[in-house]
Amino acid sequence: MVFLSSSLAFWIAVATAILAILFALKLARQRDRIVRQATELAHDIETLNDRLWALADSEERYRSLIEAQGDLIVRRDGDRIVYANAGYASLLGLSEAEVIGSQAQPRRIACRPALALGDGARVFDESLATLEGERWISWVETVVPVALGKTVLQRVGRDITARIAGEQELVEARARAESASEAKSRFLATVSHEFRTPLNGILGMADLLGDTRLDPEQTTYVGALRTSGEALLSLVDDILDVAKVEAGKLELSVAPFDLGPLVETVGELMAPRAQAKGLDIATYLAPDLPSRLVGDRDRLRQILLNLVGNAIKFTEHGGVGIRLDRAAGEMIEITVSDTGPGIPQDRLQAIFDEFEQADNTATRSHEGTGLGLAIVRQLVSLMGGEVGVESRPGEGALFRVRLPLEVAEAGTILAPPDWQGRRVLVVCAAPFAGRFLADTIATTGATAMLATGPDRALALLRQGAAPDAILIDQSIGPEAARILAEAAREAGPGERLIMLSPTERRQFGVPREQGFTGFLMKPVRARSLYERLSPRPEAAVLLPDSRQEAPSPALPVAPRLTVLVAEDNEINALLATRTLERLGCAAIWARNGREAISHVAASLKGEAAALDLVLLDIRMPELDGLSAARIIRTMEAEAKAGAKLPLIAVSANVSAADRSAARAAGMDDCLAKPLDRAALKRWLDHVEGRLMLTLSA
Repeated sequence: MVFLSSSLAFWIAVATAILAILFALKLARQRDRIVRQATELAHDIETLNDRLWALADSEERYRSLIEAQGDLIVRRDGDRIVYANAGYASLLGLSEAEVIGSQAQPRRIACRPALALGDGARVFDESLATLEGERWISWVETVVPVALGKTVLQRVGRDITARIAGEQELVEARARAESASEAKSRFLATVSHEFRTPLNGILGMADLLGDTRLDPEQTTYVGALRTSGEALLSLVDDILDVAKVEAGKLELSVAPFDLGPLVETVGELMAPRAQAKGLDIATYLAPDLPSRLVGDRDRLRQILLNLVGNAIKFTEHGGVGIRLDRAAGEMIEITVSDTGPGIPQDRLQAIFDEFEQADNTATRSHEGTGLGLAIVRQLVSLMGGEVGVESRPGEGALFRVRLPLEVAEAGTILAPPDWQGRRVLVVCAAPFAGRFLADTIATTGATAMLATGPDRALALLRQGAAPDAILIDQSIGPEAARILAEAAREAGPGERLIMLSPTERRQFGVPREQGFTGFLMKPVRARSLYERLSPRPEAAVLLPDSRQEAPSPALPVAPRLTVLVAEDNEINALLATRTLERLGCAAIWARNGREAISHVAASLKGEAAALDLVLLDIRMPELDGLSAARIIRTMEAEAKAGAKLPLIAVSANVSAADRSAARAAGMDDCLAKPLDRAALKRWLDHVEGRLMLTLSA
């Protein structure tokens, strides 16, 4: 029993020890697992801390980046702010902590219309009242998603106060510029009027004085007076044109016109100046030029006059040539060449600047303001063209203008006549005229032979068959011209023409008595040359040229009209009334617009002589011409008058805008000061013709 008890106790002890060992092993395994888990947990915690640090660092970088941009950011859930950066908080004068959860709003002063973007966002600018004063903020408003599928309204704003201030300054600067431009325009109009008013009196009185009986000395003085007045008027026009271009007030008209006759007319207008200096002037028109182009005819004439006048002024010997060609595309090329002293290379561009000349020294031999070429450059630029010059000292100058002029719908290319097989001899020592004539003749298919002297011409006459025609320039000398004419008559040419300037024509006598079949006036027009040398059914001694001498037609009977002259300047009024009286009219003077209204009212009521025409000065005291015209038209309507009384505006400013204003006021036309007698007479003839038709009806 004892043995069994001892044995049982032993096994119990053994079992207990085994259990204890097993439990210890289990505890050891559990401890290892816990240690391992603790290690893993510590690692995870360290990793999480690293991630949290990186996230915090990223958020801080993002926040610093946003703050550095200066943008204002706010998110709202309804009206409650759920997020705002420091920039937005400072806009409200609060801290970020104070802003979050609040419904604070800045006070709006003004807001511009919002612009909706394609992604649902809106962009708008608003002016806000802040502690720093008024600030303009440009907002971009969007709806952005947040946690749990919710959305909030986010606004990102940028301070544009400086930009708005700049825009406002630009608006104010533009308003000031427009005001200054308007003031400059008024100044130009005033200056033009004030300059032209005395000039009108000077030139007009010179014309009236020239119509009286004067001895030769007095005639010379009157001519000098007129020349000086015209020079001053040209200077005033140049200065005003420059000012108009700079003020942006120079308007270009667009209308069809004939360029070829315009160029030839400019040559004829400038011929007296050139011939007075002993210079030759000639024009050449290319055969492929359209008959009609579209552009500003008057401004193109001004360009030509300035270029040709400049060439004549600086040329002492030789001549000036005007050439018109067709360039690539729709471009028209005009070249003006001279045989003057040339231009130094370092002055080729400077001469197109205002108040600049090739020689700007105090000892220069040519007067002038240096505005002519500056005006040319500005006008050419306004027309979309280009101008340049080629020159070397001592070799003359060549000015080249290219303009984009479109061909008019009715424009065609005028083909020269067909002179195939004909031979024409041109005898001319001038630098341009002979060559231009030879080129013009060559375009017809004829053979043109050019001789620059009588010896060469005689040699050509004796060689081979005689030419069909010979053109001799009087400039080779009267005796040499007669000898050549006799030699040509013996050689057999059918046409023997002498080329003369107007002065030479008066001294030359009858061409047939000198051995010639006719004559051509210089500068020779291409059409005149074609018509004179083309075969005709009946021979004509003189070509149909407007410049040919013809018996003076009997002066038409001057119209007997009653004309009211409304003019505040006594000299201009005297000039107008005397001119009208010389044209056979009865003139009534009104010193201002109100007096003019009184005269017209009395005429409409039958209390005074009936008026046939009214000349209204635009600028008058008490009542200006435009206002007077409106009142007159109203009076006519109330009186139910039949035919309207012709009203003519007289002004120093006759731009397109001035003409439009005159017509809008009820005027029938606008005449420029100084008053052009021919233009006035045309209106008198027109009014008289209308009255005669009315009476005959």
